[in-house]
Amino acid sequence: MCIRDRFERDCSIQRRHQKVIEEAPSNISPELRQKIGQSAIDAARAVNYYNAGTVEFIFDTETNEYYFMEMNTRLQVEHPVTEMITKQDLVEWQLLVASGYKLPLRQEDLKIYGHAVEARVYSENPYNNFLPCTGPISFLRDPQQQEGYVRLETGVREKDQISIYYDPMISKLITWGEDRSEAMLRMQNALEQYLSLIHI
Repeated sequence: MCIRDRFERDCSIQRRHQKVIEEAPSNISPELRQKIGQSAIDAARAVNYYNAGTVEFIFDTETNEYYFMEMNTRLQVEHPVTEMITKQDLVEWQLLVASGYKLPLRQEDLKIYGHAVEARVYSENPYNNFLPCTGPISFLRDPQQQEGYVRLETGVREKDQISIYYDPMISKLITWGEDRSEAMLRMQNALEQYLSLIHI
C-alpha cells in the first residue's frame, strides 16, 4: 500500500473549538516535519486505510512533542492550503485512488512551495460575541481571485438566506505567497475587498 504525506498544516487559531485560520507550512524543522509525517503514515497503515485522509496531532510548542488526536477519513475544509503549497489537486488524487489508479507522485517528488493561509469567513455578529448570524444577504462583494495567489470557495450569493440549519461558514478565502509575510499581506488585501451585509 502506497501512502503519501502531504505535509502539515497549523490550525491553532480557533474560536469556540472551530478553526478560523489555517496555514502551511508551520514553523517547525524539516526533521520534525518528516517525523510527524511518518507518524501520520504509520497511523494510516495501522488501520489499513486506503484513500485521502487527515491525521491530526496536538503539538506542544515548549517541548516540540506531538500527540495523536484523531484521523479524519476525508479531505478537510482546509485542504486548499495544502493544494496551494504542493501545487497538487487533492480532490483529483482522491478520485484517482478511488478509481484504482496509482498515486501520480512518489513521496520524494512532493515539495513545499511558498506559504499559504486560509481564512474561514463566517456569518457572525461581532456585536453579539461573534455568535452565528442568520438572515438574507442584502449585499455581497467577493474579493478578486488570482489563480495561484488568491482563491475563494463559496456557495452563497447576494440575496441568499443564511439559515439556522447549517454551519455559519459561508466561504473559505485562501492566499499564497513566496513566504508567510507575502501570503499574509495578500490575505489582508483580499479580506479588505470582502464585504457582506446580512439583515438581522
